[in-house]
Amino acid sequence: MPHTHDNTRTGPRSVLFTAFEPSGDEHAAVVIRELRRRDPSLVIHAWGGERMERAGAVVVERTGLAATMGMPGLAKILEHRRINRRVESWVKSNRPCLHVAVDSPAANFPICKITRAHGASVVHLVAPQMWAWGSWRVRKLRRLTDHVLCLLPFEPDWFEARGVRATFVGHPLLDHELDEEAIEAAVHGFPEGSPKVAIMPGSRPSEITANFPMMLETFRRIRERQPGAACVVAATTERVRERLREIANEWGGWPEGMDVVVAGVDSATRWCDLAIVVSGTVTLHVARQHKPMVVIYRVNKFTYALVGRWIIAADHIALPNLVAGRRIVPEIAPKTNDDPAPIVEQAMRLLDDADARRAMRDDLADTMRRFEGRSAATGAADAIEQTLRELRPALVGAT
Repeated sequence: MPHTHDNTRTGPRSVLFTAFEPSGDEHAAVVIRELRRRDPSLVIHAWGGERMERAGAVVVERTGLAATMGMPGLAKILEHRRINRRVESWVKSNRPCLHVAVDSPAANFPICKITRAHGASVVHLVAPQMWAWGSWRVRKLRRLTDHVLCLLPFEPDWFEARGVRATFVGHPLLDHELDEEAIEAAVHGFPEGSPKVAIMPGSRPSEITANFPMMLETFRRIRERQPGAACVVAATTERVRERLREIANEWGGWPEGMDVVVAGVDSATRWCDLAIVVSGTVTLHVARQHKPMVVIYRVNKFTYALVGRWIIAADHIALPNLVAGRRIVPEIAPKTNDDPAPIVEQAMRLLDDADARRAMRDDLADTMRRFEGRSAATGAADAIEQTLRELRPALVGAT
């Protein structure tokens, strides 16, 4: 159903971005920077993080410091309700003409309802993964959005078939070239050894707690078979590095031959022979360098037993497999036990078989070509500007 806009407001164009996770902060920042480059007079406010502020947004409140995933606890639900009340108060006073909801559908849907009720158009940056689970939510999305900007090439067809306007804009991760000089400098400081294994445990506290113990044990078992093996763990922040050390102390200590780096995903990828990766955007970091990987995601036993088997619809969980439309990298989602044996088996298969590694590199290179010729910042800014043009002149006033 078409959204009825408030045609009475006047004043400068004003856009509200809302992002509630570090990845959303990162995705939004490149788009905000491009919008501000094109039109410095555009007023951009945000519930967001440091990257969005550095890109030119006026941050109303900081978000994303303790992102969670899956079924939220009571404290998180109450926190978001309080945020929603503050957002509604701000929207009533400031009346943005456009709301850009960045990822995090559970957090953003109530805010989309608020902004639409006050006459704003809504654009979703990062398509909610309804093709993977909870596809019935598309009915709500259809009511609460004017346009979905997709980061993955297969998504627009899925949404358009269900009555949601959608455009593939590309992925922000791929908008910038790798910093070869910085990568090479970092790699020189990494541990010696062979084979070289990189571990990417994610950024969310819940996924780190769920997955890192198995990743630790996986490397221990690899080292039992290959005593010269070395490992680098890529921590997203200093806080995550500290948490990784705490977990290791709880699970038998920090293994010999393992080091940890902060903000070193690209350098760890360049250095390694194989990456063991928690499912998520980081798989594209690895895929863009065509490095072999094993993808894991530890599913909460209770959640999966309660609802998971009924709502998970995707054939794959790893982004390279989803983009390719077939399984090109092994993905392991332990549900009922903590045994890392399947991860070790897949890791050793790749470490022992040069032909298998070569075939995976070729498949990853072919998959990543689907993003060529796209700039997420440019594509998203184009779509947002088009939405703003569609609102002129009555809605946004003179500029």
